[in-house]
Amino acid sequence: MSGAGRTSVANILEDDGWYVSDNVPVSLIAQLIEKVRSSEVGAQKIALVVRGSDSSFADDIAGLCDGLEADGAQTAVIFVDASDDVLVRRFEQVRRRHPLQGNGTLSEGITAEREILEAVQTAAGTVIDTSNLSSTRLRAIVESTFPHVGGSGLSVAVQSFGFKYGLPIDCDLVVDVRFLPNPFWIPELREHDGREPRVRDYVLGQDDALEFIDRYVELVGIVARGYLREGKGYMTIGVGCTGGKHRSVAMSHELARRLEGVADENGQSRYEVQVTHRDLGRE
Repeated sequence: MSGAGRTSVANILEDDGWYVSDNVPVSLIAQLIEKVRSSEVGAQKIALVVRGSDSSFADDIAGLCDGLEADGAQTAVIFVDASDDVLVRRFEQVRRRHPLQGNGTLSEGITAEREILEAVQTAAGTVIDTSNLSSTRLRAIVESTFPHVGGSGLSVAVQSFGFKYGLPIDCDLVVDVRFLPNPFWIPELREHDGREPRVRDYVLGQDDALEFIDRYVELVGIVARGYLREGKGYMTIGVGCTGGKHRSVAMSHELARRLEGVADENGQSRYEVQVTHRDLGRE
């Protein structure tokens, strides 16, 4: 139903790795799927937001699903609904006309759409009523419908940086490792960086360095559980030292290595980790 939250559901699927296309005519869906699969995108999980506009819509959807399944695809129809009073309130809040309202009232447009979509709703494998759902609860419902897609993992970006160049603006957590001795003051280490064994071993060999990382991995686990409960699937951790060359780089790699070794209840890695260095190479 228009105003029920189709775009919100589509956004959740897109966050979970689906290729999403909105407002696709039913007659073009089969061609679109073939095009996407054969393109560089190569998506195998495709979500299509389809809007009904005439009495043949239900038959068109049924025929489309039958044709796709005959070609070996798995299909599922999610019908997103809300009560009439909620739909009226949402349209009034955004001051938009209902697409089937014409010259009539908002309620008449909603009624007309319900008549068109009744058969689709009856045949749908999943019906989600968003009348009283929070965004967090909606995400949980969608991901439980496709558990092999949503998963329980969290994407973690670990980024080293230098405080003298300013804080990164997109970090969820900031780690200050300036409490460790600075290799800059060791002549034979000054021109090297934290990716190299001699610098890494020096940094990680300092008192409290490894204990700090151990404790921080535990902290990330607490925050990650909260993020996943709230529907956030990614985290950015900034690891900073003075110039972003020695301590932050070495500690970033070690933190990422520890996080990659954290397993969930199925023995799979709990985090997908990527390491970047914002200020490495700057003078």
